[in-house]
Amino acid sequence: MSKRKLIKRLIAGEPVERCGFWLGNPDAKTWPILHQHFGTRAEEELRQKTGDDCRWICPQFFADAYQDPTGRVLFDASLDREAHAAPPLANCESIEEVNAFPWPDPDYLHFDSCLRALDNAGDVYRFSGFWTCFYHNIADLFGMEEYFVKMYSHPEIVQAVTDKVCGFYYEANERFFRAAGDRVDGFFFGNDFGTQLSLICGPEQFDQFLLPWLMRFTQQGKAYGYQVILHSCGSIHAVIERLIAAGVQCLHPLQALAAKMDAETLARDFKGRIAFMGGIDAQQLMTSGTPEQIRADVRRVKELLGPNLIISPSHEAILPNVPPNNVQALIEAAHEE
Repeated sequence: MSKRKLIKRLIAGEPVERCGFWLGNPDAKTWPILHQHFGTRAEEELRQKTGDDCRWICPQFFADAYQDPTGRVLFDASLDREAHAAPPLANCESIEEVNAFPWPDPDYLHFDSCLRALDNAGDVYRFSGFWTCFYHNIADLFGMEEYFVKMYSHPEIVQAVTDKVCGFYYEANERFFRAAGDRVDGFFFGNDFGTQLSLICGPEQFDQFLLPWLMRFTQQGKAYGYQVILHSCGSIHAVIERLIAAGVQCLHPLQALAAKMDAETLARDFKGRIAFMGGIDAQQLMTSGTPEQIRADVRRVKELLGPNLIISPSHEAILPNVPPNNVQALIEAAHEE
């Protein structure tokens, strides 16, 4: 069975002969370490050598994806301010101020580089779509503390900003999905909803401000025939039922040491209703464990969450402090029959 077909079946909850494997998206400083260890020179060469089943090909990875003639760079432009200055919408108290903000323009989007990368991806499962990190963007625009205060003091302002940010991403994805067609397999997008212990905001605020748009994005991906993979670091056990009901088909990255995100709890509460990607602890085990401990944990997680599981670190950005022998142990155990 091809890698692409395997991962599609796995995420769909269908029978598969093995778990999948995704190396993740290592930090830029980690790549030279991995290349030296594995004897490779380029990212694609290393992924092929390690049997990686997946490729994350996101439009925002490409420098020419957004070409604003004034030089602004999507929502990052909102942070182009003097050091220690207040976030641009920290003191916003009217809908007029929201409307006057220089929001990104989808007419400046270009997908040629991303589409070429998708065309050249080969027999792998392709994660794509805009990262759609609206929760983080809104927190940057207000300032995180002010964002959560405004959920109570100015809910109409929070809703208006949410609609502006999410409205842009929705239109961006519409244009990209129309252009990409069946080059894409899964809509992969992410917002970190959790801390180490629980949700960042309360469940009521999650339902009011976040869940409606999350549902719309999920429905959008499915309308184009894509599977929906949601990324959220932290402890999000409290809302996984909501995510399943919203149509999310695969959950990433399963932050193993966050409260109630261990493989045993996830298997007990959700196995068979959603696929999983991640789960191998990157906070302590990958950094400080031995290769033997890594292999044992991969086998344990596969036993608990497999076979509808893509083995991957519990944080996709493998950092330089992870010994390459431990990365190799994860790869080898992921491919064990």
